[in-house]
Amino acid sequence: MDSLFRTLAKVPGALLIVPLFLAALINTVAPQVLEIGSFTTALFKDGAVPLIAMFFFVMGSQIRLGSVSSSLEKGVVMLVGKYVAAIVVGLSVAWLTPDGSLFGLVPLAIIAAMGNSNGAMYIALTGQFGNRSDKGAVAVLSINDGPLLTLIALGAAGLADFSAMALLAVFLPILLGFTLGNTSDIAREFLAPGEKIILPFALFAIGAGIDLTVFATAGAVGFLLGIMTIVLSGGLAMLALQVWHVARRHPKPTRNVIGGACEATTAGNAIATPAAVALADPSYQAVQGVATTQVASAVVVTAVLIPFVVVAVSKWQARRGVSPEAEEALYEERRAGRSPSTEPDSEPEPGSASSTPAAT
Repeated sequence: MDSLFRTLAKVPGALLIVPLFLAALINTVAPQVLEIGSFTTALFKDGAVPLIAMFFFVMGSQIRLGSVSSSLEKGVVMLVGKYVAAIVVGLSVAWLTPDGSLFGLVPLAIIAAMGNSNGAMYIALTGQFGNRSDKGAVAVLSINDGPLLTLIALGAAGLADFSAMALLAVFLPILLGFTLGNTSDIAREFLAPGEKIILPFALFAIGAGIDLTVFATAGAVGFLLGIMTIVLSGGLAMLALQVWHVARRHPKPTRNVIGGACEATTAGNAIATPAAVALADPSYQAVQGVATTQVASAVVVTAVLIPFVVVAVSKWQARRGVSPEAEEALYEERRAGRSPSTEPDSEPEPGSASSTPAAT
Protein backbone atom coordinates (compact mmCIF):
# COMPACT_ATOMS: atom_id res chain seq x y z
CA MET A 1 0.00 0.00 0.00
CA ASP A 2 2.88 2.38 0.73
CA SER A 3 4.18 1.94 -2.82
CA LEU A 4 0.72 2.83 -4.16
CA PHE A 5 0.65 6.04 -2.14
CA ARG A 6 4.18 6.93 -3.27
CA THR A 7 3.07 6.47 -6.88
CA LEU A 8 -0.04 8.60 -6.36
CA ALA A 9 2.07 11.32 -4.73
CA LYS A 10 3.92 11.70 -8.05
CA VAL A 11 0.68 12.30 -9.97
CA PRO A 12 -0.38 15.99 -9.96
CA GLY A 13 -3.83 16.40 -8.46
CA ALA A 14 -4.16 12.74 -7.44
CA LEU A 15 -5.31 13.80 -3.99
CA LEU A 16 -8.38 15.27 -5.69
CA ILE A 17 -8.89 13.03 -8.69
CA VAL A 18 -8.64 9.57 -7.13
CA PRO A 19 -11.19 9.99 -4.28
CA LEU A 20 -13.60 11.81 -6.59
CA PHE A 21 -13.41 9.22 -9.39
CA LEU A 22 -13.54 6.27 -7.02
CA ALA A 23 -16.65 7.55 -5.25
CA ALA A 24 -18.40 8.46 -8.53
CA LEU A 25 -17.64 5.01 -9.93
CA ILE A 26 -18.99 3.27 -6.83
CA ASN A 27 -22.09 5.47 -6.82
CA THR A 28 -22.73 4.64 -10.48
CA VAL A 29 -22.02 0.90 -10.44
CA ALA A 30 -22.94 -0.18 -6.91
CA PRO A 31 -24.52 2.70 -4.95
CA GLN A 32 -25.78 0.31 -2.26
CA VAL A 33 -22.19 -0.08 -1.05
CA LEU A 34 -22.34 3.46 0.30
CA GLU A 35 -25.86 3.10 1.68
CA ILE A 36 -25.43 0.37 4.29
CA GLY A 37 -26.09 2.92 7.03
CA SER A 38 -24.46 4.02 10.28
CA PHE A 39 -20.98 5.54 10.20
CA THR A 40 -20.16 4.28 6.70
CA THR A 41 -23.02 6.14 5.02
CA ALA A 42 -22.63 9.16 7.30
CA LEU A 43 -18.97 9.60 6.35
CA PHE A 44 -18.67 8.43 2.77
CA LYS A 45 -22.12 9.20 1.33
CA ASP A 46 -23.73 11.94 3.42
CA GLY A 47 -20.62 13.57 4.85
CA ALA A 48 -20.04 16.23 2.19
CA VAL A 49 -21.77 19.10 4.01
CA PRO A 50 -20.18 18.69 7.48
CA LEU A 51 -16.78 17.90 5.95
CA ILE A 52 -16.95 20.98 3.75
CA ALA A 53 -18.09 23.07 6.72
CA MET A 54 -15.12 21.79 8.74
CA PHE A 55 -12.84 22.53 5.80
CA PHE A 56 -14.24 26.08 5.69
CA PHE A 57 -13.48 26.52 9.38
CA VAL A 58 -9.92 25.20 9.08
CA MET A 59 -9.36 27.20 5.89
CA GLY A 60 -10.59 30.36 7.62
CA SER A 61 -8.09 29.83 10.42
CA GLN A 62 -5.25 29.95 7.89
CA ILE A 63 -6.28 33.29 6.33
CA ARG A 64 -4.06 35.99 7.75
CA LEU A 65 -5.52 39.42 8.44
CA GLY A 66 -3.23 41.07 5.89
CA SER A 67 -4.59 38.97 3.02
CA VAL A 68 -8.27 39.76 3.59
CA SER A 69 -8.47 42.75 1.24
CA SER A 70 -6.78 40.86 -1.59
CA SER A 71 -9.11 37.87 -0.99
CA LEU A 72 -12.19 40.05 -1.21
CA GLU A 73 -10.92 41.81 -4.31
CA LYS A 74 -10.08 38.54 -6.03
CA GLY A 75 -13.47 37.12 -5.11
CA VAL A 76 -15.31 40.08 -6.64
CA VAL A 77 -13.15 39.98 -9.78
CA MET A 78 -13.73 36.25 -10.37
CA LEU A 79 -17.43 36.47 -9.52
CA VAL A 80 -17.95 39.27 -12.05
CA GLY A 81 -15.85 37.53 -14.73
CA LYS A 82 -17.75 34.25 -14.44
CA TYR A 83 -21.14 35.95 -14.25
CA VAL A 84 -20.45 38.16 -17.28
CA ALA A 85 -19.51 35.07 -19.30
CA ALA A 86 -22.79 33.40 -18.33
CA ILE A 87 -24.83 36.49 -19.20
CA VAL A 88 -23.15 37.15 -22.55
CA VAL A 89 -23.33 33.55 -23.77
CA GLY A 90 -26.81 32.83 -22.44
CA LEU A 91 -28.43 36.00 -23.74
CA SER A 92 -26.57 35.77 -27.06
CA VAL A 93 -28.09 32.32 -27.60
CA ALA A 94 -31.54 33.61 -26.60
CA TRP A 95 -31.42 36.66 -28.86
CA LEU A 96 -29.26 35.65 -31.83
CA THR A 97 -30.31 32.05 -32.62
CA PRO A 98 -33.46 31.36 -34.66
CA ASP A 99 -35.14 29.10 -32.12
CA GLY A 100 -33.55 30.56 -28.99
CA SER A 101 -31.28 27.56 -28.39
CA LEU A 102 -27.85 26.32 -29.45
CA PHE A 103 -27.96 22.70 -30.68
CA GLY A 104 -30.79 22.23 -28.18
CA LEU A 105 -28.87 23.96 -25.38
CA VAL A 106 -31.29 26.41 -23.73
CA PRO A 107 -30.29 29.80 -22.26
CA LEU A 108 -31.71 28.86 -18.85
CA ALA A 109 -29.29 25.94 -18.60
CA ILE A 110 -26.38 28.03 -19.91
CA ILE A 111 -26.81 30.80 -17.35
CA ALA A 112 -27.57 28.40 -14.49
CA ALA A 113 -24.48 26.26 -15.19
CA MET A 114 -21.97 28.92 -16.19
CA GLY A 115 -23.01 31.45 -13.53
CA ASN A 116 -22.79 28.97 -10.64
CA SER A 117 -19.68 27.33 -9.19
CA ASN A 118 -18.80 24.42 -6.96
CA GLY A 119 -17.52 26.05 -3.77
CA ALA A 120 -16.34 22.76 -2.29
CA MET A 121 -14.35 21.93 -5.41
CA TYR A 122 -12.95 25.46 -5.47
CA ILE A 123 -11.80 25.16 -1.87
CA ALA A 124 -10.29 21.73 -2.49
CA LEU A 125 -8.43 22.86 -5.60
CA THR A 126 -7.16 26.15 -4.19
CA GLY A 127 -6.19 24.28 -1.03
CA GLN A 128 -3.71 22.27 -3.07
CA PHE A 129 -2.76 24.61 -5.93
CA GLY A 130 -3.56 28.12 -4.68
CA ASN A 131 -2.68 30.36 -1.76
CA ARG A 132 -4.50 31.99 1.17
CA SER A 133 -5.94 34.81 -0.92
CA ASP A 134 -7.32 32.29 -3.42
CA LYS A 135 -8.97 30.27 -0.67
CA GLY A 136 -10.30 33.33 1.11
CA ALA A 137 -12.05 34.51 -2.08
CA VAL A 138 -14.71 31.82 -1.55
CA ALA A 139 -16.45 34.15 0.90
CA VAL A 140 -17.45 36.32 -2.08
CA LEU A 141 -17.77 33.53 -4.64
CA SER A 142 -20.43 31.74 -2.59
CA ILE A 143 -22.83 34.52 -3.64
CA ASN A 144 -23.34 32.63 -6.91
CA ASP A 145 -24.76 29.60 -5.08
CA GLY A 146 -28.43 29.01 -5.76
CA PRO A 147 -30.74 30.61 -8.33
CA LEU A 148 -30.44 34.29 -7.38
CA LEU A 149 -27.96 35.41 -10.05
CA THR A 150 -29.72 33.30 -12.67
CA LEU A 151 -33.02 34.95 -11.81
CA ILE A 152 -31.44 38.39 -12.06
CA ALA A 153 -29.91 37.52 -15.41
CA LEU A 154 -33.23 36.27 -16.77
CA GLY A 155 -35.18 39.21 -15.38
CA ALA A 156 -37.20 37.09 -12.94
CA ALA A 157 -36.27 38.57 -9.56
CA GLY A 158 -38.14 38.10 -6.26
CA LEU A 159 -37.23 34.53 -5.19
CA ALA A 160 -38.06 34.31 -1.50
CA ASP A 161 -35.77 31.53 -0.31
CA PHE A 162 -32.53 33.50 -0.66
CA SER A 163 -31.87 35.58 2.41
CA ALA A 164 -29.08 37.37 4.22
CA MET A 165 -29.25 34.64 6.87
CA ALA A 166 -28.56 31.94 4.25
CA LEU A 167 -25.50 33.89 3.09
CA LEU A 168 -24.33 34.31 6.68
CA ALA A 169 -24.68 30.56 7.19
CA VAL A 170 -22.09 30.05 4.42
CA PHE A 171 -19.69 32.67 5.79
CA LEU A 172 -19.92 31.86 9.50
CA PRO A 173 -17.56 28.83 9.65
CA ILE A 174 -14.96 30.80 7.68
CA LEU A 175 -15.48 33.82 9.92
CA LEU A 176 -15.13 31.81 13.13
CA GLY A 177 -12.01 30.06 11.87
CA PHE A 178 -10.55 33.37 10.71
CA THR A 179 -11.17 34.93 14.13
CA LEU A 180 -9.59 32.00 15.95
CA GLY A 181 -6.57 31.79 13.64
CA ASN A 182 -5.83 35.50 13.89
CA THR A 183 -6.17 35.68 17.67
CA SER A 184 -4.15 32.56 18.46
CA ASP A 185 -0.98 31.37 16.72
CA ILE A 186 -1.28 28.08 18.62
CA ALA A 187 -4.78 27.45 17.26
CA ARG A 188 -3.72 28.33 13.71
CA GLU A 189 -0.78 25.93 13.82
CA PHE A 190 -2.92 23.21 15.40
CA LEU A 191 -5.57 23.47 12.67
CA ALA A 192 -3.17 23.81 9.70
CA PRO A 193 -2.82 20.04 8.96
CA GLY A 194 -6.61 19.75 8.85
CA GLU A 195 -6.78 21.06 5.29
CA LYS A 196 -4.89 18.08 3.85
CA ILE A 197 -6.52 15.56 6.18
CA ILE A 198 -10.12 16.61 5.46
CA LEU A 199 -9.58 17.14 1.73
CA PRO A 200 -9.69 13.53 0.40
CA PHE A 201 -12.70 12.66 2.58
CA ALA A 202 -14.61 15.74 1.39
CA LEU A 203 -13.83 14.95 -2.25
CA PHE A 204 -14.94 11.34 -1.83
CA ALA A 205 -18.27 12.51 -0.36
CA ILE A 206 -18.70 14.92 -3.28
CA GLY A 207 -17.98 12.13 -5.75
CA ALA A 208 -20.54 9.92 -4.01
CA GLY A 209 -23.22 12.29 -5.26
CA ILE A 210 -22.15 12.02 -8.91
CA ASP A 211 -23.78 9.52 -11.26
CA LEU A 212 -21.62 8.97 -14.33
CA THR A 213 -24.63 7.76 -16.35
CA VAL A 214 -25.77 11.38 -16.63
CA PHE A 215 -23.51 11.56 -19.68
CA ALA A 216 -25.77 9.13 -21.51
CA THR A 217 -28.99 10.99 -20.65
CA ALA A 218 -27.79 14.49 -21.49
CA GLY A 219 -25.67 13.45 -24.43
CA ALA A 220 -23.35 15.70 -26.37
CA VAL A 221 -25.34 18.84 -25.56
CA GLY A 222 -24.77 18.49 -21.82
CA PHE A 223 -21.11 17.71 -22.45
CA LEU A 224 -20.88 20.87 -24.57
CA LEU A 225 -22.31 22.93 -21.71
CA GLY A 226 -19.67 21.54 -19.35
CA ILE A 227 -16.88 22.42 -21.78
CA MET A 228 -18.34 25.91 -22.28
CA THR A 229 -18.41 26.40 -18.51
CA ILE A 230 -14.76 25.42 -18.19
CA VAL A 231 -13.43 27.30 -21.22
CA LEU A 232 -15.62 30.43 -21.29
CA SER A 233 -16.56 31.16 -17.68
CA GLY A 234 -13.25 29.88 -16.33
CA GLY A 235 -11.35 31.64 -19.09
CA LEU A 236 -13.03 34.98 -18.41
CA ALA A 237 -12.48 34.59 -14.66
CA MET A 238 -8.76 34.04 -15.32
CA LEU A 239 -8.65 36.99 -17.74
CA ALA A 240 -10.39 39.21 -15.18
CA LEU A 241 -7.77 38.22 -12.58
CA GLN A 242 -4.96 39.03 -15.01
CA VAL A 243 -6.44 42.47 -15.72
CA TRP A 244 -6.82 43.05 -11.96
CA HIS A 245 -3.16 42.14 -11.36
CA VAL A 246 -2.05 44.57 -14.08
CA ALA A 247 -4.32 47.33 -12.77
CA ARG A 248 -2.96 46.82 -9.26
CA ARG A 249 0.61 46.89 -10.66
CA HIS A 250 1.50 43.52 -9.21
CA PRO A 251 4.90 42.19 -10.32
CA LYS A 252 4.70 39.61 -13.12
CA PRO A 253 5.80 36.63 -10.98
CA THR A 254 2.89 37.33 -8.62
CA ARG A 255 0.12 37.40 -11.25
CA ASN A 256 -1.42 34.16 -10.15
CA VAL A 257 -4.71 33.26 -11.92
CA ILE A 258 -5.17 29.72 -10.59
CA GLY A 259 -8.30 30.83 -8.72
CA GLY A 260 -10.05 31.57 -12.03
CA ALA A 261 -9.35 28.05 -13.25
CA CYS A 262 -10.59 26.55 -9.97
CA GLU A 263 -13.82 28.57 -10.36
CA ALA A 264 -14.62 26.99 -13.77
CA THR A 265 -17.15 24.50 -12.38
CA THR A 266 -20.88 24.00 -11.89
CA ALA A 267 -22.10 23.09 -8.40
CA GLY A 268 -24.55 20.29 -7.77
CA ASN A 269 -27.02 22.77 -6.29
CA ALA A 270 -27.32 24.35 -9.77
CA ILE A 271 -29.35 21.31 -10.83
CA ALA A 272 -32.25 22.73 -8.81
CA THR A 273 -31.99 26.19 -10.38
CA PRO A 274 -34.24 25.53 -13.42
CA ALA A 275 -37.05 24.38 -11.12
CA ALA A 276 -36.61 27.44 -8.89
CA VAL A 277 -36.66 29.74 -11.92
CA ALA A 278 -39.78 28.03 -13.29
CA LEU A 279 -41.42 28.49 -9.90
CA ALA A 280 -40.69 32.21 -9.94
CA ASP A 281 -41.52 32.63 -13.64
CA PRO A 282 -43.95 29.98 -15.03
CA SER A 283 -42.92 30.80 -18.61
CA TYR A 284 -39.83 28.64 -18.04
CA GLN A 285 -41.79 25.49 -17.12
CA ALA A 286 -41.68 24.30 -20.73
CA VAL A 287 -37.87 24.04 -20.70
CA GLN A 288 -37.38 23.16 -17.04
CA GLY A 289 -36.88 19.43 -17.65
CA VAL A 290 -34.35 19.71 -20.46
CA ALA A 291 -32.50 22.52 -18.68
CA THR A 292 -32.21 20.41 -15.52
CA THR A 293 -30.71 17.49 -17.46
CA GLN A 294 -28.24 19.76 -19.24
CA VAL A 295 -27.12 21.42 -16.00
CA ALA A 296 -26.70 18.00 -14.33
CA SER A 297 -24.40 16.94 -17.15
CA ALA A 298 -22.36 20.14 -16.76
CA VAL A 299 -21.95 19.36 -13.05
CA VAL A 300 -20.44 15.96 -13.87
CA VAL A 301 -18.28 17.17 -16.77
CA THR A 302 -16.77 20.04 -14.79
CA ALA A 303 -16.24 17.93 -11.66
CA VAL A 304 -14.41 15.26 -13.65
CA LEU A 305 -12.32 17.53 -15.88
CA ILE A 306 -11.50 20.55 -13.74
CA PRO A 307 -8.74 18.92 -11.64
CA PHE A 308 -6.85 18.17 -14.88
CA VAL A 309 -7.45 21.72 -16.11
CA VAL A 310 -6.15 23.22 -12.87
CA VAL A 311 -3.05 21.01 -12.99
CA ALA A 312 -2.41 22.21 -16.57
CA VAL A 313 -2.86 25.88 -15.60
CA SER A 314 -0.58 25.42 -12.59
CA LYS A 315 2.16 23.98 -14.82
CA TRP A 316 1.62 26.75 -17.39
CA GLN A 317 2.06 29.39 -14.69
CA ALA A 318 5.18 27.70 -13.37
CA ARG A 319 6.76 27.73 -16.84
CA ARG A 320 6.14 31.48 -16.99
CA GLY A 321 7.71 32.02 -13.58
CA VAL A 322 4.40 32.81 -11.89
CA SER A 323 3.43 31.15 -8.62
CA PRO A 324 0.80 31.46 -5.88
CA GLU A 325 3.66 31.49 -3.38
CA ALA A 326 5.17 34.62 -4.97
CA GLU A 327 1.79 36.34 -4.82
CA GLU A 328 1.35 35.38 -1.17
CA ALA A 329 4.85 36.68 -0.38
CA LEU A 330 3.93 40.01 -1.98
CA TYR A 331 0.91 40.38 0.31
CA GLU A 332 2.99 39.37 3.34
CA GLU A 333 5.58 42.04 2.49
CA ARG A 334 2.89 44.68 2.15
CA ARG A 335 1.25 43.55 5.37
CA ALA A 336 4.58 43.92 7.14
CA GLY A 337 5.02 47.40 5.66
CA ARG A 338 7.92 46.45 3.40
CA SER A 339 8.20 47.37 -0.27
CA PRO A 340 7.88 44.43 -2.69
CA SER A 341 11.25 43.12 -3.74
CA THR A 342 10.14 42.65 -7.35
CA GLU A 343 9.14 45.74 -9.32
CA PRO A 344 6.14 45.39 -11.62
CA ASP A 345 6.61 45.02 -15.35
CA SER A 346 10.26 46.03 -15.25
CA GLU A 347 13.57 44.32 -15.64
CA PRO A 348 16.84 46.28 -15.24
CA GLU A 349 18.43 47.16 -18.54
CA PRO A 350 21.90 45.69 -19.12
CA GLY A 351 24.52 48.19 -18.04
CA SER A 352 22.09 50.27 -16.02
CA ALA A 353 22.81 51.31 -12.47
CA SER A 354 20.28 48.82 -11.12
CA SER A 355 21.87 45.94 -13.00
CA THR A 356 25.41 46.50 -11.70
CA PRO A 357 26.61 45.37 -8.32
CA ALA A 358 26.62 48.03 -5.66
CA ALA A 359 30.02 49.36 -4.66
CA THR A 360 31.32 48.05 -1.42
